[in-house]
Amino acid sequence: MRVDLLTDPIAGLDEALAVVDAFDDVLVAGLLRPQKVAGLTELADAVAGSPLAARVAEAAEKTAAGAAGEEHFVSLAAARIAVFGSVHDAVFSRLVEATGRPQDEDPTRQVSETESPNLLAAARSWLADLARAGWQGIDHDLISGSAQVISALLAEPSLRRLAVLLDGFAAELAASCPGAALDRVPVRRWGDLWSRAMVLTLPGAAPEVGTVTGRLLPLGVDLLEHSTAAQAQVHAVVEPEDGTAPRLVRANVTVPKPDTIIGAGIWQLLRPHLSLLTAISEGRSMDLTGMPVTAEGDLLWQDEHARLGEPADAFSTARVVLPKAVTPMVAPLDRHPVRIAVPVFLEGYDVEGDEDDVTFTFAGNRLFVETDRIPAAGPLTPKAVASSSACLGLIRWDGGFRLQPLAVETTVRKKTTAVHAGAWAGGTTDKAGVKAEKGATDAAAVLRERAGRLLRK
Repeated sequence: MRVDLLTDPIAGLDEALAVVDAFDDVLVAGLLRPQKVAGLTELADAVAGSPLAARVAEAAEKTAAGAAGEEHFVSLAAARIAVFGSVHDAVFSRLVEATGRPQDEDPTRQVSETESPNLLAAARSWLADLARAGWQGIDHDLISGSAQVISALLAEPSLRRLAVLLDGFAAELAASCPGAALDRVPVRRWGDLWSRAMVLTLPGAAPEVGTVTGRLLPLGVDLLEHSTAAQAQVHAVVEPEDGTAPRLVRANVTVPKPDTIIGAGIWQLLRPHLSLLTAISEGRSMDLTGMPVTAEGDLLWQDEHARLGEPADAFSTARVVLPKAVTPMVAPLDRHPVRIAVPVFLEGYDVEGDEDDVTFTFAGNRLFVETDRIPAAGPLTPKAVASSSACLGLIRWDGGFRLQPLAVETTVRKKTTAVHAGAWAGGTTDKAGVKAEKGATDAAAVLRERAGRLLRK
């Protein structure tokens, strides 16, 4: 791992981000009568050498004149995504170079047929109204207009991706109404959500789905928690049975949750949907037979295609197998720097700072460690990271490269001990974990009893 490459500046990055910021400023006041036309011009200039050039130039001109239609807003959203895609590719290429691991070829894709075109058109219409009003112009009447569209989208499994995005986006906007009274607008976040949703209303490129048979070696699990939902994303390496090169893969599970269940209790909601969590907790591999997998390395997990295998230490996998693992390409719509999460193994570093501000140093090169990303639902702590000698984690990018620890090796009573963030994923005998799970079990029982009482009325 060449950490020095992660500290060198990347040419053109600041200029590309400035283009996005300028366009996002236009969205704040709205596209009906844009006050900052320069942001539109800069976006059109940024994609002038791409196949989007003519459409975006026309969209910028029409929008500046206050005569833009939905198709023009779609072009602007696509251009914004394309610029962020170039930022992603520059950052991702640097990271691939730093890890020295092979990278897969870009898979072929086929455009899927439009399903429920009327629903997609309705969603696009609401998003266009949102852009016309701008973030400062949102009110409850405008946001409530999405309710029927979202309900209809949620009923269509093929449109669930767009439906969930719009549902969360509308909830955020509703909580921020009226926009004119906002002291601070999350400009980039809302720009990301709006542009992604707008493009998702168009026919998409269906991912190429195949199957894989072989041994799955887990590396670690990233737990994301929201007041109403939780997601576990398992990062692993699969060794195909046919003897081809090992590959990096991911397996995701997302579940709704009540806001009273937090910490280790979240695993109780996730376990029934992903048997892989048991393997994580027990330090074992899994044997896959015909498991569906996309060209981007996402396992479409089905328990009937997997069974528990032999013991497999994550740090042994990181030292022996990970350096040879092929890094899959990223789908076009997912090419955003915030989505970068590449597994790496680091050792031989010095530690600077305390547990609240940890930095790993390698021959003068510094890598900031995001200890605030460590979930409370596991035994890994910032203190363990600060005293570690080896770390297995995810490299992310947020204005610079950052390391999110998934597991560390540290010394406990003069013995090297591995501490994993996901150690409690499949259950635990750890006293702290057992106590947290009991509290969550009691909370879940109360909620079930209350729900049953309401249904009986």
